[in-house]
Amino acid sequence: MSVEVLHDLLDSAAGQFPNAPAVASPAGGRTYRELADDSLRLAAGITGAGVRRGGRVLLCLSRSDDVPALVWACSRAGAIFVVTRPDQPETVLRHMIADAGPALVVTDDPGVSTVAGDTGVPVRTPRELPGDPVPLARPLPVDAACFIYTSGSTALPKAVVSTHQQMCFAARAVQDRLSYHDSDTVYCALPLSFDYGLYQLFLCALAGARLWLADGAGPALVNELTTAGATVLPGVPSLTANLARLVARRPAPPSLRLLTNTGAAMPPALLATLRAASPGLRVQLMYGLTECKRATILAPDEDLDRPGSCGRALPGTEVFAVGLDGARMTPGEVGELVVRGPNVMAGYWRRPELTARVFPRAEGLFPELRTGDQGWVDDEGYVYFAGRRDDLYKERGTRVSAIEVEAAACRVPGVRAAAVRLPGAEEFGATLFVESELAGHAVLATLREHLEAAKVPARCVVLERLPLTPNGKVDRRALDTVAAR
Repeated sequence: MSVEVLHDLLDSAAGQFPNAPAVASPAGGRTYRELADDSLRLAAGITGAGVRRGGRVLLCLSRSDDVPALVWACSRAGAIFVVTRPDQPETVLRHMIADAGPALVVTDDPGVSTVAGDTGVPVRTPRELPGDPVPLARPLPVDAACFIYTSGSTALPKAVVSTHQQMCFAARAVQDRLSYHDSDTVYCALPLSFDYGLYQLFLCALAGARLWLADGAGPALVNELTTAGATVLPGVPSLTANLARLVARRPAPPSLRLLTNTGAAMPPALLATLRAASPGLRVQLMYGLTECKRATILAPDEDLDRPGSCGRALPGTEVFAVGLDGARMTPGEVGELVVRGPNVMAGYWRRPELTARVFPRAEGLFPELRTGDQGWVDDEGYVYFAGRRDDLYKERGTRVSAIEVEAAACRVPGVRAAAVRLPGAEEFGATLFVESELAGHAVLATLREHLEAAKVPARCVVLERLPLTPNGKVDRRALDTVAAR
């Protein structure tokens, strides 16, 4: 009996949809049969380069359309893939190489080659890898398949370790709720080093859909969606805000049927603007972390009936809130959100103490994920996100959630996006950053109509654009730099 591993998703798609387009970009594309064949040749090349089962392979490519075949190839070779970007700061890249200890770096970037060479790690370009397919030992479902590096507000990135079994379960559970179709084209402007972007590859394979790999989501987004024939757009709030601005001037392509969101809370006012301009577009809101891939998903447009909710737990999993003593809260009580199920990943690479704290075992046996997020669950199982524990602060003696302030700021007419910088130990009051043509004092004046006076931030800074990470989230560290000016 053979139990599913990651590349079985590709082989199943190649069997069902051999001539269907699998991945595409402005540079070209591959069918599912071609992608499977490419992955077999690359797996032989990875093995020929000396990578053994359990060895790490760092993938750092300037062309995102080179990544999918290499991801599947690593799975076939029993290797652990680590996707990163050539534009990473050198200190971060050196840290990742030292931490992951890769047996091979696959890159087309001269700078990355130099850094890897300095550490003594073998380097190959994708063109130097393919070989004749050879028999490959099949990995076990419990073997690690992937490291995804994620960082907090200050620390260097840490690797979340995911097994074949965990990744396959998570992909199937998410697809159960999103229901991608074999006729879909999923327009992915997210980096494949971001789990939200990476899993589009697996979701498309499960559905037989086409994955369109885009370089970004700038001013030409609507044109590019039209060119791609996009039907699904995985989004984060910054990408959605850009789309809403653009479709106010030019309608979204009629083929676009679904927008998904995770990574940060989506302001309802932003969705209202987008829906008004694109009445045929449906929206699915989700909540999750790299440590469990996805925790909850709403049905399409269910946010209209359940405002503030981010959905119910994935099938076969549960999400609940606990108090400071670890006891489960009753419905409606706010506590730390905890995830249980096969979607909870294995832990952090080389971080045993952190793994024990974030992935404790209930009664010493059953793994859980302590998310660090505050929220509550209603009596029907719908989860409501209240903010991260470190998003809570005191303003004039009143406890405030940064999420609450940001959502209120986005309801101010003329504010396109908002982010709160929490006050430091020696600072009086938080700082609100907004994208707007309004003056800062005007934003704060109107904000008093949406918030208690004690929760209105001490000052407001207007920016042309909020700084973003490559994953499209607000760059909190960059806000610290702006605030210090």
